[in-house]
Amino acid sequence: MKEALYYKKLNGIINCVLCPWKCMIINGNVGVCRVRKNIDGKLYSLVYRNPVSVAVDPIEKKPLYHFLPGTEILSFGTVGCNLKCLHCQNFETSQAEPGDFPEHKVMPGEIVERAINLGCNSIAYTYNEPTIFYEYVLDTAKIARKKRLKNVIVSNGYINEAPLLEWCKYIDGANIDIKGFDENFYRKITTAKLEPVLDALKILKKKKKWIEITNLIIPALNDELKKIEEMCGWIKNNLGAEVPLHFTAFYPTYKLTDKPRTSTEILLKARDVALKTGLKYVYVGNVYTTEEGNTYCPKCKSLLIERNGFSITQNNVKHGKCFNCSEKIAGVWE
Repeated sequence: MKEALYYKKLNGIINCVLCPWKCMIINGNVGVCRVRKNIDGKLYSLVYRNPVSVAVDPIEKKPLYHFLPGTEILSFGTVGCNLKCLHCQNFETSQAEPGDFPEHKVMPGEIVERAINLGCNSIAYTYNEPTIFYEYVLDTAKIARKKRLKNVIVSNGYINEAPLLEWCKYIDGANIDIKGFDENFYRKITTAKLEPVLDALKILKKKKKWIEITNLIIPALNDELKKIEEMCGWIKNNLGAEVPLHFTAFYPTYKLTDKPRTSTEILLKARDVALKTGLKYVYVGNVYTTEEGNTYCPKCKSLLIERNGFSITQNNVKHGKCFNCSEKIAGVWE
């Protein structure tokens, strides 16, 4: 355990202010995330140095397509989450509690050394929601920065401003989920709210962190093209046309086994909407496609990065520019 950051004491009750839930936690209880506990008037993280999954992934799996493409990234996560998405694809760990899995006791410095020894030049805080193992992320990211490794969060974006600003001192990039562009959808499917996620994205943009966005499309729940168009317009107007957007396919899982898989057709329609809205880099994932996972120059349309699944078969981005017309290609390339 480690004493948590971002909480207040109110007459023996802990007010956790890490995320928008702002949980009021009486002695002996945990917050919504189930991993931050009031023990005799202090808030503790129950998952500090307790990862349940540590692995080397291709960075494209995060997904990050414009951040050191073709490299491997050391990824780790714990149990717990501050959302309760009915369609969670990692529910075995995200909806678990401390003690449900064997504890490995891996200190932040050990994570960094493992990344270096395995030839990774970046670390991803992922698999479950990194906000809920905030202190573990922060301590690891500080060491990684000193060792010249890059830090990436793969997050639902449900975090308050002050802790996010502190993270921004050490992280380099983020893939943030926009679950759907509708408050009713958020409340029904995730139990949370959309607005704090949009606020977090604006903070990341203001702090000049590399951002990519994932939108998993669920048939009959968030696949309305008008709403997708609204989301794309918001991204363009608030974050910029160069923020990559990944439309990914849903498959029946957890508490949404009654819904069908997302068709390739709706993903391609969503991509067309995004491109017509003016977004420059739009991708389709979780289904087999040929061209929709590649990166093209937004000016001359030359093929820049060709992908086969999570593998790169060619990369024609030269010093951050198109090899053909020298158009600057948004991303982190070195």
